[in-house]
Amino acid sequence: MSDSQYKPVLLRNRGVAEVRKLAVYRERGGYKVLEKALKSEPAAIVDQVRQSGLLGRGGAGFPTGLKWTFLPQGRTKTYLCVNADEAEPGTFCNRVQMESDPHQVLEGIIISAYAVRAQRAYVYIRYEYPQQAAALESAIGEAREAGLLGRNILGSGFELEVHLFRNAGAYICGEETGLLESLEGKRPWPRIKPPYPAIRGLAGEPTIINNVETLTCVLHIVDRGADWFRSLGTERSPGPKLFCVSGHVKSPGVFERPLGVNLKTLIYECAGGVREDRSIKAVIPGGISTGFLTADEIDVPMAFESFTREKNGCLGMGTGAVVVLDETTDMLKVLHNTARFFSSESCGQCTQCREGTGWMYKMARRMLAGGGRSEDLDIIAEQTERMGMMTGQSICGLSDGASYPLRTLVTKFRAELEERMEERKAKGLAVA
Repeated sequence: MSDSQYKPVLLRNRGVAEVRKLAVYRERGGYKVLEKALKSEPAAIVDQVRQSGLLGRGGAGFPTGLKWTFLPQGRTKTYLCVNADEAEPGTFCNRVQMESDPHQVLEGIIISAYAVRAQRAYVYIRYEYPQQAAALESAIGEAREAGLLGRNILGSGFELEVHLFRNAGAYICGEETGLLESLEGKRPWPRIKPPYPAIRGLAGEPTIINNVETLTCVLHIVDRGADWFRSLGTERSPGPKLFCVSGHVKSPGVFERPLGVNLKTLIYECAGGVREDRSIKAVIPGGISTGFLTADEIDVPMAFESFTREKNGCLGMGTGAVVVLDETTDMLKVLHNTARFFSSESCGQCTQCREGTGWMYKMARRMLAGGGRSEDLDIIAEQTERMGMMTGQSICGLSDGASYPLRTLVTKFRAELEERMEERKAKGLAVA
């Protein structure tokens, strides 16, 4: 199947009038998959999801079915937390799902809760999404009145309540244990792991945390089967995926394609190409924490296995949030903005992250102000090698997320960064 022949499933209802209303959603077959799921054993759904090879769509790409099997067998209580925080810059696919088709999102949540035997589900949504929160709240209310939530759902004996929780807005809340701390009303400091949330999560109980898109994929796996899911994408990255494309493109938006679609297809066919037909200077392939690609590196399949430090210096495919920077972009400003973001969003719990991101921002600020030195780039590159979960020095992945974009910037765009620094010195800009 060519990319252009692919028919969306996750976005199949986008643009349908009034589909946010339960009656319209049901006219289009909504909640039929839930009826089917409730006739199956929960363990059978877990096995089906595992067979599908579904990888979490929130950025880490961990196998969803495998995560579900980590739950203790003899547990008496289970929570499901839905990560709708979506604070990674450039990422907005969950936003489109929740505002355009909230009942599809909710149906995926109910099926997944049934599979992991959760009786409470919390949708953790970022504060900056008021319209999406309202759409979901309305869908939850309609579903409860229709007997799709609450006790004895559709006569199955299954019970579930879904609650919406709006956070206060912080990047670190997207980290799953930071999310749990926030949900418990505490400062969102990530927890030391193990134990992992599947063993000890919300309120000390076994908890599964998945993002919105992941749980919507579960709905279609139950509906169409694991083999259908594996028929899309690549062998190691199966299934459909939502890709956000933004930045210097003609038609930014969210596009659904099978995993493995070429990055150039997303930019030039889905998003219409670069504005004013300019050349590309850099591309962020999956949210800023994944790092930067040069124009020569964008002929690449969008799959989890495509982005590694060895292949292209990137942390991973992340959320699939593509940001395009054209030839007019000042990469020194990009370095400055990136360093400022991670310095601001570090929770401060781990010394090397708090101090490392802070000092890198100070150097980037000095460079932008005309006081930069070539050796500053060496220091930034060296610092990115000395902090992070992968080096065993951080509780969470934020410092890794800060390291990859800054390292790829100073290694791949060094010549331009030095040129920009000399330009600013020549202009006599004051040293910060």
